[in-house]
Amino acid sequence: MKSRSILLPALVLASCAGQPSAERPNVIVILADDLGCGDLSALGCEVLHTPNLDRLCAQGLNLTNGHAAAPTSTPSRYSLMTGFYPWRNSDAEVLTGDANLLIADGQPTLAGMMRQAGYATGAVGKWHLGLGRGPIDWNRPISPSPADVGFDYSFIMAATVDRVPTVYVENGGVVGLDASDPLEVSYTANFPGEPTALTNPEMLRLKPSMGHSCSIVNGIPRIGFMRGGHSACWVDEEMADEFLARAKGFIDDNRDRPFFLYYGLHQPHVPRVPHTRFAGKSGMGARGDAILEADWCVGELMRHLGESGLADNTIVIFTSDNGPVLDDGYVDQARELWGDVSPAQPYRGGKYSLFDGGTHVPFFVRWPGHIRPGRSDALVCQMDLFASLAGLLGQPVPEGLDSRNTLDAFLGRSPQGRDEIVYGSMGRLTYRHGDWQLIPPFEGPAVDATDIETGNSDAWALYDLKADVSQRTDLAAEYPEKVSAMRARLNEIIRGHYEF
Repeated sequence: MKSRSILLPALVLASCAGQPSAERPNVIVILADDLGCGDLSALGCEVLHTPNLDRLCAQGLNLTNGHAAAPTSTPSRYSLMTGFYPWRNSDAEVLTGDANLLIADGQPTLAGMMRQAGYATGAVGKWHLGLGRGPIDWNRPISPSPADVGFDYSFIMAATVDRVPTVYVENGGVVGLDASDPLEVSYTANFPGEPTALTNPEMLRLKPSMGHSCSIVNGIPRIGFMRGGHSACWVDEEMADEFLARAKGFIDDNRDRPFFLYYGLHQPHVPRVPHTRFAGKSGMGARGDAILEADWCVGELMRHLGESGLADNTIVIFTSDNGPVLDDGYVDQARELWGDVSPAQPYRGGKYSLFDGGTHVPFFVRWPGHIRPGRSDALVCQMDLFASLAGLLGQPVPEGLDSRNTLDAFLGRSPQGRDEIVYGSMGRLTYRHGDWQLIPPFEGPAVDATDIETGNSDAWALYDLKADVSQRTDLAAEYPEKVSAMRARLNEIIRGHYEF
């Protein structure tokens, strides 16, 4: 395989087919963090009960072949937001908490398209797409921010719960910061005298299983180092309530105009520290408790929509940024408690994996009176929300995007979704065509530190996902001509970026 850094292609506007729609429903995208299909009782989980997500699934369309564009957070979120394959951007990897904005200046985005269509736009919750240009001064207004990629309002965490800075950023500014206690962040070296998991393990209430040995906040060790900003630090147990309140507030502030809300749940990503209302309630440890908390958040948001009289005129899309993981860096008994129960079931792999479980995620779409409740096996991808919602609203779509208008599949009007997808980022790619998945050879362990099968092997692998949903039979040797044809098509798609 060879690769090279790439530039975004030149973009020109091309009109969507059809006339602007007379309907302008509100749109809410709820994106969970590391949630698998096997985590929801509606999808077959027998160790947890998720009544609110089950209800959302039953009232809408259950897209049983729904996918993220990559098996990790930043790349899949980049794809959802921009309509580009993440492997086209050589910087689309899991970002540090002080990383710069991944989206290029002037690059079209889903939020920008919605704003152009006359929508109020808001981002609440996990961001993980970077902020600013150059070194970030967290004590001053940060630019660029979500406002520069199409969001009128934003209340976010910069990266992940386990990465510093552990502060909220509202409309480009750190919330609750005391000027006499400035916030400093580093991903290269600790600040003199600041405690870490290695120097002060007696301060920990949650121990790391791997990594996560840097700065301690709320008794939890994180990735990266920070100093100061104490008044601005979040309280982990209160995060779900905080984000939910901001999401409800955005809805209330914009109830008299169409709105687009991107609501990034932080559950069940590590560290899993749910509110005391949920701690110990699942019987499946902190990970199970965090999933119950996420289910409650969705239920509360849906209840608020109903009480506001907005539920029938709102498209609610629920999905996850990538597949699930059990032990992702903290000792919280997830691996022991879940045992042989796979949160990716029935799919193989999980977060980080090239197998189907890396990107195959829950995917529900609800729009009363427009989407008939049921299920669809159409192959759909989060990346296609850009072009599909643009098609619904009669908005122009930039030429050169990888996003495709599969609106009829999202609305249950057609069983046909995408024909093909190239999943992954940073050169670790896999190709899906119809029911077939082709995995190129990659060096590395067959099972990673999180105990997830990576999909790495020394030979091409081919799977028939319709006949073998759990990918137990490699058919590459039996169908060499199909391997050759799919390999040629994969190289045609990724030409100029990678070659296998």
